[in-house]
Amino acid sequence: MICVFKTSVKTKAQVRKLKPHIDKILPAENWNFDLEDCDRILRIDTGRNITQEIKALLNNWQFYCEELE
Repeated sequence: MICVFKTSVKTKAQVRKLKPHIDKILPAENWNFDLEDCDRILRIDTGRNITQEIKALLNNWQFYCEELE
């Protein structure tokens, strides 16, 4: 499953700061991310749907987050 978000996260460094928190939702070996800096699209490839958890995490860090289909 790939979760795709339009977000205000601007750099991979910002996503790396979130990594320990994402690891609490999903073990590190079960996910990876891709951030296209130009369009602020964050893709998280996982084995299951964690959309709501990721949206809540991004919102807690005050990043805008919109799920894309």
